[in-house]
Amino acid sequence: MNKNILIVTSEFPPQPGGIGYHAFNLAEQLQIHGYGVTVLADQRSKSGEEELGFDQSLKFGVQRVTWKSIRILMYLERLVLLFRLIKSNEVVLASGKFSLWMVAFVSLFYKKHYLAVIHGSEVNFKKYLLKKSIESALKRFSTIIAVSQYTQSLVSHLNLNTIVIPNGYDVKKWQTVVPVHGALQGYPQLMTVGNVTQRKGQLQVIKHLPQLLKIYPKIQYHCVGLPTEAKRFKQIAKDLGVAKHVVFHGRLEDAELQALLQVMDVFVMLSTETASGDVEGFGMALIEANALGIPSIGSKGCGIEDAILDGKSGCLVAHENASEFQDALKNILEAHDTYKIEAKNWADTHRWEDVIKPYIKIIEA
Repeated sequence: MNKNILIVTSEFPPQPGGIGYHAFNLAEQLQIHGYGVTVLADQRSKSGEEELGFDQSLKFGVQRVTWKSIRILMYLERLVLLFRLIKSNEVVLASGKFSLWMVAFVSLFYKKHYLAVIHGSEVNFKKYLLKKSIESALKRFSTIIAVSQYTQSLVSHLNLNTIVIPNGYDVKKWQTVVPVHGALQGYPQLMTVGNVTQRKGQLQVIKHLPQLLKIYPKIQYHCVGLPTEAKRFKQIAKDLGVAKHVVFHGRLEDAELQALLQVMDVFVMLSTETASGDVEGFGMALIEANALGIPSIGSKGCGIEDAILDGKSGCLVAHENASEFQDALKNILEAHDTYKIEAKNWADTHRWEDVIKPYIKIIEA
């Protein structure tokens, strides 16, 4: 009889977030392989209606921590639910910052098989107490699963039992045939998908546009995702004289995103590390773009190095180096058909159907 597995995650669909979609795909694949799966996650919308409809469509159970304006009440509810759920599960998997802390604490009271998935930012805090608290929590887990070589390097000094399992992409997500987006003006068409923030790197692309316009006067850059810092980025684009070459689309549904992606020339993610240590641990959006045949340009010095097969599926560059970015873009556009084929081949090596196999091996160890 297969084991019951509890996945405790700091994010979960339908709200956006890479950690959430990783947890969702992990739960779905484990359920397909016959495991009993329960997910403990927050309700991130105030009404909870979006989450309720989503959860009811799933074949595994999801327990939500109800949204409260007084955040400490959510923390307490998380612990109560975790103590209740852990009793009926043999394996507990924590993913995300708060999940690591909570599960580590509960592990003091129950003997279970505890696994942790680390993505990047949660193990890269700059504040001493935060850093030490996470390091202490990680020592409570039998195995640490890092989503990239880069993320693994952030905890290498702890000498823990750590294994790298790269992120996977959901093949079903792009199987629906959708009409391509109406003809867009300009060439080349670039896109970044992700929360509009310093970490995701949209601002860095905007800063490169003045130089790029000298070679590509009709270049267009599309930003898709929650508009967290969009207002500030728009003003900077205006100050640089490139505002008409930047389009902020906000959050799009999958069908809308696919329609737009299909007419892009290059996917871009020039992620940067913030002062607090927020960093890109992998860059799943790059693989998803590759699956549609869109080559990519991404940053060196972060988890994106694991998400791009340099010179094949795309190019790696120093995020602040406009000349490197310009050369990478030129190389991709001049050999676009070849990069398109290689991008699809690279994405094919990241199917969740294959990624789940080492997870199962660890669970059954």
